[in-house]
Amino acid sequence: MIDGAPDIADDEEDLDVGEVNGRMCIATRESGSPETLIRFVAAPDGTIVPDLKRALPGRGCWVSPSRAAVDKAVAKKLFARALKRDVKVDANLGETVDRLLAQQLAGMMNLARKAGQFVSGSAKVEAAVRSGEALAVFHSTDAAADGVRKIDQARKAWHLGMGTDAEIPSYQLLSGAEMDELMGQNAFIHACALAGQAGEGVVKRANVLEQYRTGGLSQKKDVSDMPKQ
Repeated sequence: MIDGAPDIADDEEDLDVGEVNGRMCIATRESGSPETLIRFVAAPDGTIVPDLKRALPGRGCWVSPSRAAVDKAVAKKLFARALKRDVKVDANLGETVDRLLAQQLAGMMNLARKAGQFVSGSAKVEAAVRSGEALAVFHSTDAAADGVRKIDQARKAWHLGMGTDAEIPSYQLLSGAEMDELMGQNAFIHACALAGQAGEGVVKRANVLEQYRTGGLSQKKDVSDMPKQ
């Protein structure tokens, strides 16, 4: 279905922001940087597509990294308004973005594993946590509660023993079935990211996916603020 650009009152502020001065979310009207917003562009046929790598040509518009913001932009036909043209918007765009963010996370996990900065298995994860090597831990959403609890205890012990400001972050973002599809034989029940560029990349992408799903209600520390020995 084509979403025509709605009428805009003469005194109504343009939702798009110039490339030089910054970016503004078309749904929340909050300013941000390219690193803190999701870019969308219109394909040649007018279809709105997410540009997660911020590399596609053409004029773009920006949305806060939350499912609620993307869904609002779809429902209110804000893409047409920001881009000042007729566009085609998939009603399931919010779900598409979620899937692409999950794919990005899984891909970075695979890269980090090859770099020796992502390990799986309950014993390895617990050891990395207790030694302070772990940047963050990851559990399958369908992991057994006892296994999660054991690693949580190790996180708490490290936090209290070292007097850090916060515990090592913990994420439950992907189910076993999702990981089987996205990661193949690299799927895990318990895993952790270790220090290094690839490991930090995993944590950053996990933060984005979690923020997208929770609307920022569950805040994670930036990699630079994580507990250090």
